[in-house]
Amino acid sequence: MIKLSTKTMRGKMGAGGNSDGTVGKALDVLDAVALAGRPVRFTELLAGSAYPKATLYRLLQTLTHQGMLAYDRDRQSYSLGMRLVRLAHAAWAQSSIAPLARPYIDTLSADLGETIHLAQLDVGQVLYVDKRNATRPVEMFSQAGKVGPAHCTGVGKAMLAYLTDTALDRALDSQSFHRFTGNTLTTRTALLAELAVIRTRGFALDAEEHEPGIICVAVPILTRAERMIGALSITSTTARASLQTLGALAPRLRHTAALIGAEAESWRFPEQNNG
Repeated sequence: MIKLSTKTMRGKMGAGGNSDGTVGKALDVLDAVALAGRPVRFTELLAGSAYPKATLYRLLQTLTHQGMLAYDRDRQSYSLGMRLVRLAHAAWAQSSIAPLARPYIDTLSADLGETIHLAQLDVGQVLYVDKRNATRPVEMFSQAGKVGPAHCTGVGKAMLAYLTDTALDRALDSQSFHRFTGNTLTTRTALLAELAVIRTRGFALDAEEHEPGIICVAVPILTRAERMIGALSITSTTARASLQTLGALAPRLRHTAALIGAEAESWRFPEQNNG
């Protein structure tokens, strides 16, 4: 069964339907198809839908006609359409810090040989906007374009720590506090205490909090005006690094983040949706 709405994504659709009207409902359907990660049939979507059969069918037809979804008549399945690909490319170029950060993370990756992540905050969750694999790649959850939790990732905690009080409250409200490993922080109180440590220390650590065996050091990307616009991390495994050795790389990571932040002063991209 494929659910059309999750707290990790937008979390706006209740039993009575999406409060944002037809557009919100259509976006819920797009989310459902995207979350499936493969072509899906109408019956699968209907099984996880809060909408009546006729409403879901009408939304799918509209999205298909508009090129947002593609329908395979032979397999009777829906997948994301090419119009979304064009929109995603435009969004990446216009709204993401990835294009301006690219040369800096290329240099960092070449020098260190470890996995580098670039992320931004979206509705309180981590959106990975770019990634460089290590010289010896390791299988892990994060990929460019994926959305992950903020409460248990290095980049997520680094960004949360530098939000304004109001934005932080909204972001914390959107956290599931799901326990992924034995080290995951699962309460608001514990996370707030960790964020205070991060602000004092200047960098965040992921001590196998999201995935067993995966550790990282992360720093926020701040403009000269101290506006948080993203985060940068170096990720490795417990088999070839320790939190102490990764923590020693924090100054280098902060230097790269400062270069990106300085260049972003003249970059006109929309405010992040941090709430």
